[in-house]
Amino acid sequence: MTILMALLSCDLFPVVEQLPTITAQTSGSLIALPYDENFLFKCDAKGNPRPTYRWTKDGMDFDSHKDSRLIIEESSGTFLLPNTKEKTKYQGKYRCYASNKLGTAISEESEFIVPMVPKFPKEKTEPVVVTEGDSVVLECNPPQGIPPWQLYWMTNDLRHIEQNERVSMGLNGNLYFSNTLVSDSRDDYCCFASFSRIRTIVQKPRLVLRVKPIQKRKPSILVPSSHSTTYIKKGEELELECIAEGLPTPGVEWIKMLENLPTRTQIKNYGKLLTISNVTDQVEGTYMCKAKNDLGEAEHHFQVVVEEPPSWQEEPVKSQLAEIGSDIHIKCSARGKPQPTITWKRNGQPLDDFPSTNYKVLDDRIIILRAEQRDTAVYQCEASNRHGTLLVNANVLVMNHPPLILTQNYLEYATMLGKSVIMDCRVFSSPPATINWRREDPEGSLDGERYSLLKNGSLQIHKVEMEDMGQYKCLANSSEGTMSLTTELFIKDSTRIVEPPQDMKVKRGSMAELECQVECDPTLRRELEILWMKDGMNILSNFSEGYFTDDGILQIVNVSHSDQGNYTCVVRTSLDQDTASAYITVLDVPAPPVQLTLSELKDRSVRLQWVAASDHNSPITEFIIQYEENHWEPEKWKEIIRVAGSQFSAPLTLYGHINYQFRVIAVNAIGRSHPSMPSKRYKTPPCGRDTLMFAPLLPVEHNGPGLEYKLSYRLLGVEDSWKEQMMKRHSFVVRDTQTFVPYEVKIQAFNSHGWAPEPRVVTGYSGEDLPLAAPEDISVEVLNSTLLRVSWSPVPQTALRGHLGGYTVHWWQTQSLLNSKRIPSERQSLTIPGNRSHTMVPGLKPFSEYSLTVNIFNRRGNGPSSSPISFTTPQGVPEQPPILRATNFQKDSITLVWAPPHETNGFLTGYLLQYQTVNETLGELKSVNINAPDTTQWVLRDLQDDNWYKFYLSACTQVGCGSAISEEGGTISEASSFLYFVLYLLLYKFLSVVLNISTFVSDTSARISWRTRGERSDSQLYVAIMNHRDGIWQLSEALNTSKCFHLVEGLSPGTVYTVRLQASHRVDDPSIFEEVFKTRKGENKHLVASQEWFVAIMCAVALLTLLVLIGCFVLKNKFGKYAGKTHSASEKPLKSSQQLFTDIKEDDSSEDSSTMSEDDGSEFDEDGSFIGEYSGFKRRVSTEEAVNSKSTLSVPA
Repeated sequence: MTILMALLSCDLFPVVEQLPTITAQTSGSLIALPYDENFLFKCDAKGNPRPTYRWTKDGMDFDSHKDSRLIIEESSGTFLLPNTKEKTKYQGKYRCYASNKLGTAISEESEFIVPMVPKFPKEKTEPVVVTEGDSVVLECNPPQGIPPWQLYWMTNDLRHIEQNERVSMGLNGNLYFSNTLVSDSRDDYCCFASFSRIRTIVQKPRLVLRVKPIQKRKPSILVPSSHSTTYIKKGEELELECIAEGLPTPGVEWIKMLENLPTRTQIKNYGKLLTISNVTDQVEGTYMCKAKNDLGEAEHHFQVVVEEPPSWQEEPVKSQLAEIGSDIHIKCSARGKPQPTITWKRNGQPLDDFPSTNYKVLDDRIIILRAEQRDTAVYQCEASNRHGTLLVNANVLVMNHPPLILTQNYLEYATMLGKSVIMDCRVFSSPPATINWRREDPEGSLDGERYSLLKNGSLQIHKVEMEDMGQYKCLANSSEGTMSLTTELFIKDSTRIVEPPQDMKVKRGSMAELECQVECDPTLRRELEILWMKDGMNILSNFSEGYFTDDGILQIVNVSHSDQGNYTCVVRTSLDQDTASAYITVLDVPAPPVQLTLSELKDRSVRLQWVAASDHNSPITEFIIQYEENHWEPEKWKEIIRVAGSQFSAPLTLYGHINYQFRVIAVNAIGRSHPSMPSKRYKTPPCGRDTLMFAPLLPVEHNGPGLEYKLSYRLLGVEDSWKEQMMKRHSFVVRDTQTFVPYEVKIQAFNSHGWAPEPRVVTGYSGEDLPLAAPEDISVEVLNSTLLRVSWSPVPQTALRGHLGGYTVHWWQTQSLLNSKRIPSERQSLTIPGNRSHTMVPGLKPFSEYSLTVNIFNRRGNGPSSSPISFTTPQGVPEQPPILRATNFQKDSITLVWAPPHETNGFLTGYLLQYQTVNETLGELKSVNINAPDTTQWVLRDLQDDNWYKFYLSACTQVGCGSAISEEGGTISEASSFLYFVLYLLLYKFLSVVLNISTFVSDTSARISWRTRGERSDSQLYVAIMNHRDGIWQLSEALNTSKCFHLVEGLSPGTVYTVRLQASHRVDDPSIFEEVFKTRKGENKHLVASQEWFVAIMCAVALLTLLVLIGCFVLKNKFGKYAGKTHSASEKPLKSSQQLFTDIKEDDSSEDSSTMSEDDGSEFDEDGSFIGEYSGFKRRVSTEEAVNSKSTLSVPA
């Protein structure tokens, strides 16, 4: 049977005829929803000869080819019905028949349903008048429609009718009142029906209910009205509804007779609805609902019967191969409740339509006695009950056929010493063939434990030995004939790792290299594959960024903490594999300490405790404790003490009246960690005194000997009597004062001759302290994408505790709404002097989320901050694109490439491109709207030849377009095309010398790598680099191309550079490779600024000189005719290869750099010109791609 199934499932041997088998079909219901474009009736089958198809609709033949409205798939029986107005006439039940000369297979029946828009019937209803306490039912009678649907009761003004134990809606949509109240009287009870699949809601005309008062009565059951038996399919949800009437409102209780309610039982709708989800056989039984009130009770019983649809107890074998004259048994055993009825068909027709004496039909099986070739057919077994139908097609092929070996002859097998090998010999035969194997060259026996004949005819050799190599023959023999197969077995050398990778420790930010050297059988060398795994995952598939592999060497650039782990080298061929592992340990400065707490709080000391975080594989040697105070030198941290790395707390000696906070730095052999988060602030208490000082009298003002002063002071408005003190000095300390309270003070002089005149009373204040309260009622008003108005309520004077200095507004960006990226907190502040309660906050970033706080301050310092308030800024217009270049100058077209703006300030919607001719006069300004935000290249066509153009490009968001960047370029004349072609041929000759040029960038260095090919692999080249801040080029010494890399060191972090690879020591000569990159910022080490490029050109110095001369001639021919516009040979049209991006301003490149990649990969344009391809050889890609991807470009050798 396995061989038969293989034949039926493949087309390798069309000589063997195959019965039709349905492979794809439409089943179930197909509902024609209004928003579907078309409806698929699928029917695919396989067989030999190829099946033909026909359809029936409602049991009648349906010819889809005669209906021009249907879309037919010629290679199958599938057709599409377009969603048109005429689709209603196609409603019905469909079945597909796939036939060939051997038999017919049929599909499951599918029903096509065209739903009508449901409507409530138009009817005039009389008001329902009842007496208070009576029960009443308001009928909904919803129209039929496509499920799911939802029913609900509302008023005319779309307010839901309140439901409770007394008033509820039944499963049928009716609104039941167990008893009525006068307050139930309304004129607008409306039933609504919602059909979600066809997106329709319909409303029934309103019903009127009038209620008049009456007395109480005992319960009675409204729903159901009689004894009921519920039949439910296993797995569905059971719903039993019991609605009672009575006054007072009866309560409903549910009981399952003789046992407890099932565990999944839920009581809903105020006790009136019992539901059980996913019913099983255990749910079956008798249930009772009991309604009670003070006057009596009523009961109702439900009989629940759980049934199930048909399922196979023993599914028929789907394919049988039998020899002529044998007996064939087809068994079809199904279970279900009720017990399914079994129906048999042959080729889609009832079995009774085929009178035959050799058929024997039993309950669940057919026996075909002494089968003949005419009994070949597709037999269908259909098991049905009221819950569903199962259909299975059983292919029966009756034939005698000589042995046919399906395995290809003269196959070669290879294996390693000591392993097992299986040599196939798959045979089709009726009757079944006898299979034998023998050794051919050299001849030998296949007896012994190492040789096994498998059920499918294959030969398995265990623990292969060298003498097993040679030819083998498989012989298949039956009464119908004989066939043989020859195979050959080869023994190969094992693949093994001879130099495994070694464990290593590396510093974060450096480069790690693992080596894995391999030996394998020479014949398997071409298929040898070397893979690297990290912690069990393929590196190139999962961690491609920062990893580079080449011939068994793995390089990890800019090692980070995530690179630590177990690395496995996997070398494999089609026959075997070997592995070796090494562990990389990443060393780094420690992580900042955490959980800083203060204890043993005293006036002049405190103990600081902390928890050490990860030491990053290098032990912590010491901790540095720093402090900061927010009055004298705020935000300036100073060292207070150092302790050993084994110590996790330290006592700290403090000064009085200082508001301290502390942080800890961990130190190991690699360096210092970042500071920890600051501790809570701790303010040491003051000495508790105030000093009164005054200016003493001048000696000429003493007017006599014995000068003294009498100081008098009292609390303003509190004390009536003065406190007095005689003194000779001009200062006095008043102890135990309160914070910032007013005093009245006067000072009178005295000498030996008497008292001075009565002094003037002045008011002074005791010492200040920090404010106690934060401003309240903070409100913000976003005026535009960069400006905010903030206001607050003033802090009460009692909480100020000093002279008002003003208010400070702090704000910080928390998130960019463009990419939902959380942003590290970088606070900004604005100080508002005096007693103002509002201000404007400028300089916000568009399309961002911010937090804002406000605090008050006095001469002593800042008070507490208000609770943070969050706000968002709307989208703005984008920044100017940083770079725009005109390239690929053709007779009637120019290609423009650009980089997206660094800050889009919203969702980028596209670009506005404008251009005009700028010859002797300015031409008409034309515009192109580019609505694809990811586009960074545009070809302007239908331009006038031999003209000079100016281009303006601005980026746009929904708010509008930002400022434009401009660029100029010109189309070429017919005369220039031939010279461009000659120049291309000279350059292309050297494209195969330098290959795979790439750069790897860190914060202070860049590595330029290349590969060489051909006879000129020992040529010389130079590396030139320019800092965009000063525009000065620096040239390396001559480098031999065989070195394959050059390291440029001493770069500044976060700076934009241009690097060139060239064959000449003159920076003005054409370059082989040019790229703009930006070094990583020092504080953002985790960004990997690695970019890899391919541009393959290598010229000898003499040829380069010739190229420049040709370029000069071309430029003279192209631009010499324009008065007032002269261009040197260093500008156009070879600008892209010499001065690409050299006019980037520092402001334009402060965030990222632009990179370029191969455009289209074509060599020539239609007119044979190469200049467009060379000058426009690169196109700009997004900054994120440039930073986070590695692309290697190839030029045909």
